[in-house]
This record gives sequence, C-alpha cells and structure tokens, in this order.
Amino acid sequence: MSGDTYPVFKAAAVQAAPVFLNREATIDKVETLLQEATEQGAKLVVFPESFIPCFPVWCLVQAPIDQHPLFKRLYENALDVKSVAFERLANLARKYHVFLSIGVTEKSDYSMGAMWNTNLLFDDHGNLIGKHRKIMPTWAEKLVHSFGDGSSLLVHDTEIGKLGVLICGENTNTLARYSMVAQGEQVHISTYPPCWPTMRQSNISGGYNMKDVIHVRAASHAFEGKVFNIASSGVLDEDAINQVAGDNETLRTFLENACPAATMIVGPDGEYASEPIVGKEGIVYADIDISREIALKGIHDIVGSYQRLDIFQLHVNRSEQKPAHFSSEEYCSPTFSETPCHETCIL
Repeated sequence: MSGDTYPVFKAAAVQAAPVFLNREATIDKVETLLQEATEQGAKLVVFPESFIPCFPVWCLVQAPIDQHPLFKRLYENALDVKSVAFERLANLARKYHVFLSIGVTEKSDYSMGAMWNTNLLFDDHGNLIGKHRKIMPTWAEKLVHSFGDGSSLLVHDTEIGKLGVLICGENTNTLARYSMVAQGEQVHISTYPPCWPTMRQSNISGGYNMKDVIHVRAASHAFEGKVFNIASSGVLDEDAINQVAGDNETLRTFLENACPAATMIVGPDGEYASEPIVGKEGIVYADIDISREIALKGIHDIVGSYQRLDIFQLHVNRSEQKPAHFSSEEYCSPTFSETPCHETCIL
C-alpha cells in the first residue's frame, strides 16, 4: 500500500507521589516507574506536574507568613538544568530508550528564590528537546513559582509524532491550546497536581472535582484539536500530608479528604483511550495511532478547513524574558567620565 505512514506506539501516563521534598529519592522512584512502564512496551512516559521534588500544595492551605521553611526546602531540592540531577534524568531516558516527560520545580541560576513550574521533555537518546515553563502560575502558586514566557510554547517534531505540553491550568487557556494545535500538534501532554483545594466549605471536599475537571480539559482539547491527550496527575501521600499539616489536625483532615486527581489518556475523538485511575498510584497505558487523526481532521479542523483565517488571527510573542540585558561594551558613566558614552552603553 503506497503513501505516507504515521507513528504507532504505546504511551504511559504515571500517577504517583514523589518522595516529598527529596529530589534524589524522587529520581530513584522515577527510574523504578520508568522500568515498569518500558517493560510494558511504553515509548513515551509522562510524569505529573512538579513531580520533582513535589507539587507545593502548602501554598494553597497555609498562610504566606508560615510558608518560609517549606519554600526554603523546595528551593534546596528544586532542579537546576545544569546539575547532576538533570543529567540523571537525561541518562534515564537514554538508558530505557524512552521519550520522557516530567514535571519539575526548576530553580534559577541567577536568583536564590526564583523558581518555575517546568516540564522537561527528553527524547529516547537523552537529549532535552523541550523545556516549558508554565506561563502563568495559578492562584496561590504565585507565592512559589515565577512566570514563564512564550519562548517555550513549542511543538516538538519527533519520531513518535509532534508533541506539545501544557501544565495544569494552561489547559483552560484557549489561546495557549490553540497555539499548540496551530503548530501541528498530534500528541498533547497535560500534567496536574495531586489535589487542588480552593474552598473550605463545598459539596466537594476542597471545592474541586479533580477527575471531572481533568476529564473536561483533556477531552475538550483532544476533541477540538483532534489529538491524543495524555494527562498525568500526582498523588498526595501520607508523608506529604504529615509534612504540610504538622500538628494542625484540622489541616490534616482537610488534606486527607481533599478530592484526588485522576490520570487518563483520551483519543482524538474525545473518548477515553483506556480507563482512568483516580487517587491511587498506577500507570495508564494506551496505544497511539497518529493516523486516526486524519479522518477526524477531515470532518472538523480548527486550524485548517474549519477556521476562518481572514477573520481570526493569533499572534504569539516568543521572546524570552530575562531580568536584564547586558551590553558587550565597557560600562561608562557620564558622571565620572568626560569620554562620550558609546551609544550601546547601558545608562
């Protein structure tokens, strides 16, 4: 049979708890789970949001004035992309010959305090092909994470398909999602925390039905974009609850009863590609056949035949935002020098 062919592979979405605020031990756990997933034939393995060293759930339930000790520990265990810990992750992708997507708290190399909610994407040779920083921390996350920018709103063309990543609340940002589909995205990766408490009193503990919310987001993007959507969520285990709640029994009970997250894989028709798991550790698998998207795109293609480009346009600023831009010219000051400044000198 003539014509082009498209990737077919098995994907795995991990739902697990990290070793809370312990970077090295969590990477050990990553290896254990990678080994399990690849033994089942997975070619792409997706881990949850901020899995290394943990999702900072305390920012949602503690007063800012009480958060300093946990903030300090988070920075100490956050991941620097120039570090040994980063190389360990690259080596794991290479060792297990797998595409690895993993959420981390990334620490800055210029500020002892700046951190980002980042997703790292490695190819099966251990090369970093994507580093996406969440463009807007959600609600109380702003106490912990800095803003990302448009430079990482990219889709990566790989041997298993065109992969895009958005983190948690970004999956309700219509323009961010459209920017992925407009780049030819075929497999969407979406990551989530273990829980998301927003209200003390609600008919749902914590005020958020995580399974339903994640399903709505995953199915919406999958159906609208005609892509596969791999959604991976964390688990809040007893160790994490103990460390966040401490002696506060009211807070402990609240966290123990917070509505748990779910992990799922959704096909380009918006239907489950396999059964989701809720609140417990496990791995969801699904067979991905990119060619399934073709007929569905023929019916309804929001960036092609079903779009009015003469009416609607999206412009994405991909400029990388930095705290300062330094000239290569020697600095001079008109106050202390009679020599005229070079026109590119910083004043």
